[in-house]
Amino acid sequence: MEQNVLHVKRDGEFSYPIYFEKDFSRLSEVMKKEGFQGRKLCIVTDTNVAPLYLEAVQEELKEVSDEIITFVFEAGERSKNLNTVQDLYVRLIQSGMDRKGLLVALGGGVVGDLTGFGAATYLRGIDFVQVPTTLLAQVDSSVGGKTGVDFQQYKNMVGAFHQPRLVYMNMGTLKSLPASEFACGMGEVLKTGLICDKNLFHSVCADHEALKDRNNPELLTGMIRRCCEIKAGVVERDPKELGERALLNLGHTVGHAVEKLKDFQLLHGQCVGIGLIAAAFLSLKRGLLTEEEYREIVAGCCSFDLPKHVEGLAVEEILCATKKDKKMENGQIKFILMDGLGRSFIDRTVTDEELREAIREIV
Repeated sequence: MEQNVLHVKRDGEFSYPIYFEKDFSRLSEVMKKEGFQGRKLCIVTDTNVAPLYLEAVQEELKEVSDEIITFVFEAGERSKNLNTVQDLYVRLIQSGMDRKGLLVALGGGVVGDLTGFGAATYLRGIDFVQVPTTLLAQVDSSVGGKTGVDFQQYKNMVGAFHQPRLVYMNMGTLKSLPASEFACGMGEVLKTGLICDKNLFHSVCADHEALKDRNNPELLTGMIRRCCEIKAGVVERDPKELGERALLNLGHTVGHAVEKLKDFQLLHGQCVGIGLIAAAFLSLKRGLLTEEEYREIVAGCCSFDLPKHVEGLAVEEILCATKKDKKMENGQIKFILMDGLGRSFIDRTVTDEELREAIREIV
């Protein structure tokens, strides 16, 4: 078995590899290996990624297909909506894309989520592959088959579970990321460690300077692979979030509320960091975390330049926004709490007053 490959598999449902590579030079080889040669391809990307990588990826994929089209949309969360998906459908229809066609998501989480949703719904479902170019997409959103778009400011409210056929990660793309985007990915890395791997959390905090420098590819790849191993395991056991997979939403209830109230002016990973601090404070108040552990979590977020407060929002409006989260169940929030570092669980008993107290900690 290749050392740079991790397999995600659930018998009878899905099976796909995740490749960890230093550049795009093996993309066509890997696509051929997975049986994609000769299929019509549509590379979907955004206006940030296209100038950096679209030409290189298109050139590489000419080894796989002589029918390659592209779809480029305006970068940013504001484009992650049904209007953009509709434009994608039009592009696919006009180009004659059939059920044998393949979408290639080249970009960060917005590109991956939107492309996956387009693939899940076009002609009742066609194949797609993920080529994530941001840390956040590499450690989280490109793996697991959650696809979707925002609807009238409601985050990821419309979507489908649709697993990719392949994930190809080029570690070299991390060098082009703005510092704020890299920090966003680290918000998801910290979340992953806090859910179920205390050693991962401690190691990334200890190595924060080296990680932020992005000059140690082995260190970065090891961290990303560990996050993918954890997520792959959860996805294999609970692909459609009927139980354990909800743990991956640690920090996201308050985080999503802040994200939509700030009209996506804050990046997703920054909001996850704020949400982690709120969840940690709630866990502290319940006696599940010690003061020292709580301070470690706050310090970990700060070490990667994630904000610990959000300005311009009131406690009550954040509380109200959490009630509109898609993770509500019978009128009750499925809140993820921590029972020490590296242990988390689903709780349905968080009261409004507890949540208000936690929100006061981050405003």
